[in-house]
Amino acid sequence: MSRIVTAKTHAWLKVFSVSARHLSFTRAAEELHVTTGAVSQQVKQLEDQLGFKLFRRLPRQLALTEEGRRLADVVENAYQAVGTEVRRLKSGVMSGVVRLRSVPSFLYKWLAPRLPRLQARFPEIELHIRAEDSSVSLREGDFDLALDLNDGHYSGFSITPLMEEVIFPVCAPGLLKDRPSLRDPENLAWYPLLHDITAWRGSHDYAEWERYLSAIDAPQTNVRRGYTFNRNHLTMEAAIAGMGVAIARLTLIRDELNSGRLTAPFSQQIPTGMHYGIVHAPGALDDRRIRAVHDWLVEEVARG
Repeated sequence: MSRIVTAKTHAWLKVFSVSARHLSFTRAAEELHVTTGAVSQQVKQLEDQLGFKLFRRLPRQLALTEEGRRLADVVENAYQAVGTEVRRLKSGVMSGVVRLRSVPSFLYKWLAPRLPRLQARFPEIELHIRAEDSSVSLREGDFDLALDLNDGHYSGFSITPLMEEVIFPVCAPGLLKDRPSLRDPENLAWYPLLHDITAWRGSHDYAEWERYLSAIDAPQTNVRRGYTFNRNHLTMEAAIAGMGVAIARLTLIRDELNSGRLTAPFSQQIPTGMHYGIVHAPGALDDRRIRAVHDWLVEEVARG
């Protein structure tokens, strides 16, 4: 349509849509509470503006032209979409996309099993999830919410703390058989070690072990050996398979401890000074969809 769609055009389209549904100007007039002549005149004005006929006027009935049929389908679909959205707005239903990024280990072990509950709560919200190794490169506009493990300092962003992380060694129960007891940390030398090279950004591969042994005042033993993995969940799977002893984050390993697939041979847990949090741009929570997902995440943490 070459001309700008005016308020009159919108009114004519409505009259046309009702007439096309009934294939009768008389019945359309009854539904719209106007005269038959008014309906006929408005349809003609629309045809004049468009430059083609919408109806074939037969002696006792109307028939849509090919152009009329195509336009009727588009207009009817548009009115249905508007009506659906108005009903959603009136009922408080939220719909649309929320972009969420997360460190992979937290996404895999904590968030993914809980997503069906989010889907049940807000079925109209589409979550677009992206796994990222680090949130150091966060840029406003790239995401709506980000789940990250950090010390809580994000320049230019706001953060909602979720939970502090602690670490401690874990291994498969079978690994402890026929080896010296790990109640004495010096016996760690008899065990293969597993390392998560991404767990402490900016640190070398063995920092987690050195940090832990130092915190419990254990004799420093050679921990610069063993297997390394660039994903935390791969490190834990290797531990479950009996490949060695790994440093675990409690948040990501509760199920494995409860099921007995992993055990904690050392009694001490040490805080990392890091916590998981929800990062977002200032003002992002003014969007009802983003606020809904944000508050759901806080609620899930409270569930334990």
